[in-house]
Amino acid sequence: MRFDHVCIEALGTALPEEIWTSAAIEERLRPLYDRLKLPAGRLELMTGIRERRMWPEGTRPSDASAAAGKAALARSALPPEAVELFIHAAVSRDMLEPATASFAHQKIGLPASAQIFDVSNACLGFLNSLTLAAAMIESGQIRCALVASGENGRPLVEQTLRTLVEQPLSRNAIKPFFANLTIGSGAVAAVVCHESLVRGRKHRLLGGVARAATQHSALCQGDTYGAESLAMQTDAEQLLIAGVQLARETWRRFAAEQGETYTRYICHQVGSTHRRKLYEALGLDEAKDFSSFETLGNTGSVALPVTLARAVEQGAVRDGDRVGLLGIGSGLNCLMLALEW
Repeated sequence: MRFDHVCIEALGTALPEEIWTSAAIEERLRPLYDRLKLPAGRLELMTGIRERRMWPEGTRPSDASAAAGKAALARSALPPEAVELFIHAAVSRDMLEPATASFAHQKIGLPASAQIFDVSNACLGFLNSLTLAAAMIESGQIRCALVASGENGRPLVEQTLRTLVEQPLSRNAIKPFFANLTIGSGAVAAVVCHESLVRGRKHRLLGGVARAATQHSALCQGDTYGAESLAMQTDAEQLLIAGVQLARETWRRFAAEQGETYTRYICHQVGSTHRRKLYEALGLDEAKDFSSFETLGNTGSVALPVTLARAVEQGAVRDGDRVGLLGIGSGLNCLMLALEW
């Protein structure tokens, strides 16, 4: 896919104030650790994640999505009335029906003329939504869109802690739950528009490549677990192997279509092992990576775009930089996008 006239006009983020350290999570798991004689510190050691953040109990994904949407519009030169498309792109949703976009749309104060819907594709939802908005802009259907994602990892992590402490699980039986403990919460949004609406520097979305390997769709599966709870089980070892292989295949096509020279890379934020294996497999310079997993954990669909926003804020991505967004999500799906910032 290629885009000639699409820009990311503004980025906005919203992060919870409540911090959960890996050490604090392990303290809550002390009964499990004592019973199985597990060494403390393994969670941070294996993932590189020191802490993650959680929204207060009762926070809805639409609350988080709306907070990020308002933040993006506050940074934008465009008024809310210019938004013709609004997408809520998170794994987390308020309920099955109506679309979470309905609630976030009202909370942000977007116009009634805006088309709204949810996009759900595990950790790739935000990037998928960028391409949908870009295609509609490129085709002339709309001129401006707002994409927002608000992930609430608290119900999943809380249920995982209860399961690990209350159930008589063996060392092997706890493995599918380990990835859950890396999850955090956060929100991010982007104003995406036709280049003609941009005042100042044009941050161009150039295009990208997508590939699927759905034979691996059973490796990471999550669902509701009673009232206000979530459950997920992951074969982390096989997911890493299959994910890296899919990324390698996607990169070959991506480099051929969009070029292989980038100032900065931002990948989906899983942890230190995933990052190392990914860059080794693709033959890329890890020094060009910018990460946020150390202090935010894995925030699902928010993870990659919030890391991009932080990279811009901290000067790690500057005007004129070519940025490669290397997205991957359970399913398995991979989407790589090129930006000219």
